[in-house]
Amino acid sequence: MSPATTPSPLALLISRFVSAYMHDFLTAAEEHGLTVTQAKLLLALNEPLGEQPMRALAAQLACDPSNLTGVADRMESRGLVRRTVNPSDRRVKYLAATEEGQALAAAIRAGQVGTYRALAELTGTEEALLEGMLERVVPKLEAR
Repeated sequence: MSPATTPSPLALLISRFVSAYMHDFLTAAEEHGLTVTQAKLLLALNEPLGEQPMRALAAQLACDPSNLTGVADRMESRGLVRRTVNPSDRRVKYLAATEEGQALAAAIRAGQVGTYRALAELTGTEEALLEGMLERVVPKLEAR
């Protein structure tokens, strides 16, 4: 392996953080009867809040559009999302969180107590440094 592809201690630590974060996230989602995919969809519709094309959401969540349709069906039946159709192109479907879906997204975030406790141990300066570094790195990962 070249140095660019050999996992650094930092990359391994980030991997451990992501695993712990996802466990915390999944625990919070399950407390509200959601799968991780349903919870990720709900947060995608709430952060930022707004209606989004289903195809773009499927790409963002790294799932097949047909799988997202089934997920959306179950969430729509629970009153968490609403589906609309683009009036100029009826093939394009949009999803948005309902008020109930917005409240549930907030409850999931509030339920991630392990994450918040860990991050609360950072000083204000440390938090600002970490935030700045993540703001540089995350867009590069999202651009893939």
